[in-house]
Amino acid sequence: MDYFPIFLRLANEPVLVIGGGEVAARKIELLLRSGAKVTVVAPALIDSLRQTAITGRIAHIAHEFQPQHLDGMRLAIAATDKHSVNAWVAHQAERRNIPVNVVDDRELSRFIVPAIVDRSPVIVAVGSSGDAPVLTRRLREKFESLLPQGLGALARLAGKLRPVIKARVEKPAARRRFWENFFDGPIASDVLAGRLDADKELTELNINDVLRSVNATDTPPGEVVLVGAGPGDPGLLTLRALRALQNADIVLYDRLVSEEVLDLARRDAELVYVGKAAGKAHVSQDEINALLIKLARAGKRVCRLKGGDPFIFGRGGEELEALAAEGIRFEVVPGVTAAAGCAAYAGIPLTHRDHAQALTLVTGHGKDETDNIDWQALARPGQTAVFYMGLGHLQRIVANLRKHGAPAERAAAVIEQGTRSGQRVVTATLADLAAKVDEAGVESPALLIVGEVTRLHETLRWFNAGAAGDVSQGLFALTHISHGRRSA
Repeated sequence: MDYFPIFLRLANEPVLVIGGGEVAARKIELLLRSGAKVTVVAPALIDSLRQTAITGRIAHIAHEFQPQHLDGMRLAIAATDKHSVNAWVAHQAERRNIPVNVVDDRELSRFIVPAIVDRSPVIVAVGSSGDAPVLTRRLREKFESLLPQGLGALARLAGKLRPVIKARVEKPAARRRFWENFFDGPIASDVLAGRLDADKELTELNINDVLRSVNATDTPPGEVVLVGAGPGDPGLLTLRALRALQNADIVLYDRLVSEEVLDLARRDAELVYVGKAAGKAHVSQDEINALLIKLARAGKRVCRLKGGDPFIFGRGGEELEALAAEGIRFEVVPGVTAAAGCAAYAGIPLTHRDHAQALTLVTGHGKDETDNIDWQALARPGQTAVFYMGLGHLQRIVANLRKHGAPAERAAAVIEQGTRSGQRVVTATLADLAAKVDEAGVESPALLIVGEVTRLHETLRWFNAGAAGDVSQGLFALTHISHGRRSA
């Protein structure tokens, strides 16, 4: 270990920064966030630092560095663009036993500044001993995505509770169990989800309720998080969806959830397939509802994972109605719906000032296969209609659009495996769409888009656009980097 990691309290402590440019400004911003009293030595400052000095947040000495500027300082950072000046600062700081960092010069530095994830009072610092700063920034980005914004609020609440719990729970082992259960319990979940203000006074938070909520002898209350997994590319998951996957004891997932997304679930989480496919035996909606209730009552943290967005043709509302009727806790994490994701990856803008001033999302089949679609409205010009789950009803959809006034030359596209490595796009008109889709052998999941915006696909397609062109105006096969698959 080349460096000993340490967190240094700098609140109201004097710190010297030598340099008045962009690099110095970035370090000063971090120092100010820690509460340090910053003095900057530089003949001139960039505009942002000049404004900071005018407001009195930093002190400015408008001269070249002199050794006496270090007198009384706790810390020093050299951030000039002159190696000789930085080396002199480092030498003088060493003589005074003042820790010094010379930006981008490990040999002259007594300490290095890590990449930081700030969830105050929780701080995560990542370093590579100066060998790979870009790698440490990438790792920081990973931690940023994994650590909820509410983590700091939860830590502050724990800090307030700590002396109270120490007084109420005498045995150290019992206190340890308390905190383990607390951070896995409903109060912590509410704080992280933003449902509970952790900064309110403890008198408003009944301590007896806190103790009961994490009693180690009781079965903790379960909950269900309804999560939109997006159309397939795991990069489209929201940060909140990723956290739900990482926190879940069990994941109930649908047919349209990609293996790459499932691979992001906690390694010891149980994965249960509850997908439905047309014409095949499947778990009924009533059975899924009952299973969600059963698991939550058993104290499980359940992630109900659905392709796309759970509230757009995902039956998410039906499942939450069942949970609400039973008093089960739940929350919803929206996802990128297939229309938005697949169209974007195909280079098809769903609205466009020249082609479409309205957008309609339509299910290819309704409940009990009842057709209540306003075909006359969908056939009008100047709009885009997106049909979910419409591949098996393609000929009926085209026939109804034509019957209600849509011209044969109306443009359309079918996107197969949208946003995934096997994405294919078939573009055509209503006159020949069904034939071209049949010729290409398109399979579900596929999305049908009807409207003149689909003509922009050839110009705007970008997702692995260097691959071979599509069939009709071509089918193009796409390659994609795998995130590592596992059987589910």
